[in-house]
Amino acid sequence: MEYRPGKFLAAMREQASVENEQNVFTLSTEAGEMVFKQIAGLIARRVVSWKKAGDKVARGERIGLVRFGSRVDVWLPRDAEILVKLGQNVKGGSSVLARWTGKPATSKSAETSSAEADANLTATGKRS
Repeated sequence: MEYRPGKFLAAMREQASVENEQNVFTLSTEAGEMVFKQIAGLIARRVVSWKKAGDKVARGERIGLVRFGSRVDVWLPRDAEILVKLGQNVKGGSSVLARWTGKPATSKSAETSSAEADANLTATGKRS
């Protein structure tokens, strides 16, 4: 997780993704990497993370919160199948946004059960 100080523009504005205060997460999974940002908004002006670089993250686990008026941006691999529609309401920790199988399993990951692989994601904090 990387904290970036910044402005507090209305989170719905396009430039908020670059200019606003934010926490950037890069998750390394058995299938590959995904990135998301908690972006502070105009009203609450605060994003909170309970994770640090290297911490394990279970699927659906709460890793922090975005206060009222904030937002989350998510970047998925190109081969991910997006399951939500434009304008659909989603809820953190319970809505499935996409599915992707990612890179082929290696011999080490083949030994790991599917449940273990699903439960163990690592916040690497190496994206900028």
